[in-house]
Amino acid sequence: MDKKYRVVVAGMGKRGMHHASAFQANGRFEVAGVCDIDPARAEAAAAKFGAAVKGTDASQIAREVKPDVFCFCTMADVRSSMIKIGIESGARLIAMEKPVALTTEEGFRVRQLVESSGVKVVVSHQHRYGKHYQAASDVISSGALGRIHTVYGTATGWMMHMISHLIEYMRWYNGGAEAEWVMAQMAGRGKLADAHPSPDYIGGFIQFANGVRGVVECGAGAPDVPEVDYWWRKCRIGALGTDGFAEVLTGGGWRAVTKTGSSSGDGCMNYDLDMPPYIQQMADWLDDDNLVHPCNFESAYKGFEIMMALIRSAAGSGQVALPLTSAANELEMLRASVSERKVLLSMAANAKEYLS
Repeated sequence: MDKKYRVVVAGMGKRGMHHASAFQANGRFEVAGVCDIDPARAEAAAAKFGAAVKGTDASQIAREVKPDVFCFCTMADVRSSMIKIGIESGARLIAMEKPVALTTEEGFRVRQLVESSGVKVVVSHQHRYGKHYQAASDVISSGALGRIHTVYGTATGWMMHMISHLIEYMRWYNGGAEAEWVMAQMAGRGKLADAHPSPDYIGGFIQFANGVRGVVECGAGAPDVPEVDYWWRKCRIGALGTDGFAEVLTGGGWRAVTKTGSSSGDGCMNYDLDMPPYIQQMADWLDDDNLVHPCNFESAYKGFEIMMALIRSAAGSGQVALPLTSAANELEMLRASVSERKVLLSMAANAKEYLS
């Protein structure tokens, strides 16, 4: 009989509930402990999932349960402290929300903790499990586009929410090639005070070691995706080659044009469909070290470095080489360098988020 893995989930907001529900629905996991700084949330989650241990102190809950998996879906400014709790609890795998961190000062600490402990870490880039993301990937990897020369990603949501996803899937569609340097520009201060502090708009270029150029845009100035109605899902990720293109729309399916013709299909971001395989592959990795989770920390960290390099470049550093060799506080860079001028919009619908 397969081992059942015990899970603690810290942070019982929307994403924490998604994770806990998916863990509990998978026969390989048991939600043994839940935590939230709001006692009522912790109580409600414990009742829903039958968790024997509940409370407001993640460290205490983790020590008591001694989980196989420590999952945290907390705000982005406590990454290293939560990683430390997971490691000290003896968890074999830590599942965390993106982004990896808000600065490289924090990100370097997270990386050091992960590497020195040997713990497995999974970062929640679960959109890749959507059938439309998979279909676009299948076309790209088949060779039907000829020589890939460009990968791209756009989202109208702001950077700390969305760019981690864009970069992860751009890297996937480019075969995981290493990034050599970036260059970027940014505008707008409205979202600097957000819980996910960001410029209102950032756009930049990524030079990959295989010669492919990445183009990424996030925020108020990113292009509309008129085929998608729901604002948060107006994301487009794809690849251009000598013989055609293939792209996915987070809220609107996929499409491709190659020498042999055009093709397309449906699909939409759906936690009920995307979370089960994301969770199952955690069990697979716990069972077998060779079955590395596609959303592993090493991959996510490379995307995190690209994101931080884009900020450094936009803050006035010109081209920024990768990998990054020194830590910095990129949030201070943002606050010191983003112009006071109001951001210019790509579409009227962005005014509600960026100008209100």
